[in-house]
Amino acid sequence: MKLRVGLVGLGSSWQNRHAPILRALADRIEVRGVYEQVAHRAERAAEAFGARCFESFRALILAEDIDAILMLAPQWYGQLPILAACDSGKAVYCAVALDIDLDTAYRLKKRVEQAGIAFMAELPKRYAPATLRLKELIATHLGAPRLIFCHQRLVRESTAADHAGPPKGMPMHHMVELVDWCRFLVDREPTSVNGVSHASGDGPYETDYEMLSLQFATEKDSKLECATAQLSCGHYLPDQWPEAITFRPPTALQVACENGVAFIDLPDTVTWFDKAGRHRESLESDRPVGEQLLQQFVRGVTSLVRRQSDLNDAYRSMAIVLAGRESEKDGRRIDITPSGTS
Repeated sequence: MKLRVGLVGLGSSWQNRHAPILRALADRIEVRGVYEQVAHRAERAAEAFGARCFESFRALILAEDIDAILMLAPQWYGQLPILAACDSGKAVYCAVALDIDLDTAYRLKKRVEQAGIAFMAELPKRYAPATLRLKELIATHLGAPRLIFCHQRLVRESTAADHAGPPKGMPMHHMVELVDWCRFLVDREPTSVNGVSHASGDGPYETDYEMLSLQFATEKDSKLECATAQLSCGHYLPDQWPEAITFRPPTALQVACENGVAFIDLPDTVTWFDKAGRHRESLESDRPVGEQLLQQFVRGVTSLVRRQSDLNDAYRSMAIVLAGRESEKDGRRIDITPSGTS
């Protein structure tokens, strides 16, 4: 039986990412409806999948022949489609990070839990083949992580549209995913966070660089040992500098462990070193990570056990990022409770 879905928002990744994945999963997922704020984009997508266009996301969610919604792009509606899905008992696959404060995020989390719907937040880094292999190496060869370095260099588009209106804070979803990635690898919750940012001279964002330093307490032989993660994200290279953007791209993640060190290049390359020397593994995955995530979502919707763990992970990671930003404003390190709040 196919899962009948409606698409809410398409975004810039539609043609190169989500559309090919949905075509590959045509035997598991049937696109029945499309809502997109740009009408001609919605029409093209609906025509490609034999679906129909909707004039509002509420009408799409209320349609009787749609079982779940896929939120693929952040647009004007924010969290409203998720709340509407809760009211209608429809499952949600959320590929966007919501620009909301922590109190609103908590209320949304509780609303999803009360509705009992299947909810999956897209956190692809933790499911990448290289990440899963690194988890195996940590358990078998490398030992517990001690230091983690993770930097994501993003392209800052310098177009007229980007400069329309007052500058806003840097999009949160990049840092949320990096925090989730480190929590997954260390397999512990951070105990404190310290944040640093750099004010932007121009462009659409108030800051062009953000860094979080996370402290983890890890338990071994009844003793507490500390692990530290340094995560950073920057929008400091305009798209007019293509050679600079492609020059020596940083390794996605470096981790120094008890018995060795590993470097990850997403999605499928792990290079690691121990006493025996250098080891390089190029991992081939039968299916792209995005395809695997949607398959998990289908299983979660059809299963009697509702999947909501990703919602909790996304909420905790968001709370940590916001605590880091508060730390930067106050000029102090902030302690984090086990639930992820300061």
